[in-house]
Amino acid sequence: MIIAIDGPAASGKGTVAKRIAVHYGLRHLDTGALYRAVARDTLAQGGELADSSAAAAAASRLDVATLDDPVLRTAGLGEAASVVARHPEVRAVLLAYQREFVRIPPGAVIDGRDIGTVICPNADVKLFVTATPEERAHRRFLELQAAGAAIAEAEVLADIRDRDQRDMTRTTAPLRQAEDAALLDTTNLDIDAAFRAAIDLVEAAMGNAGRAD
Repeated sequence: MIIAIDGPAASGKGTVAKRIAVHYGLRHLDTGALYRAVARDTLAQGGELADSSAAAAAASRLDVATLDDPVLRTAGLGEAASVVARHPEVRAVLLAYQREFVRIPPGAVIDGRDIGTVICPNADVKLFVTATPEERAHRRFLELQAAGAAIAEAEVLADIRDRDQRDMTRTTAPLRQAEDAALLDTTNLDIDAAFRAAIDLVEAAMGNAGRAD
């Protein structure tokens, strides 16, 4: 079974995806971590994020064993990831890895911004998880504050809006809801409620697929 989950930054899609994977005994891939790692490595190798060749070279040498690096969760790398993700060359390098990941039995839950539209257009279930920019900024602000980062919530909101704009307007694989994806708005939901709502949507989609068969 392949479950594709898309959505903007801080919508809750990553946490929901992890819990869904555990619930169904599936593997999980946070594709955002791939782009964060590419941004990290591009900078570490002395390249510029806006240089598609440097970013693609970093992507081709990416060690997926480093995707749990705590550095990937720092505020700056989220913005940096959004920059390298605009490069078609980078996306092309990472495409094969993502598609191969979901082919391994028993399947996977994979989250990102182009999963249901590009990476896994034939996924068994597709969800689009979102929330208002203000709520997403507040969540991210609390995370950064807990990590000791000195940043104003207004600055986080501005970053969220900028990232949304980049993600939705990039030429290659822009962020958008797939036509057959179920919408989950988590603005007024805590993580437990969001998870329960997500499971209901997954079960409904699987039930509909069964009836169609």
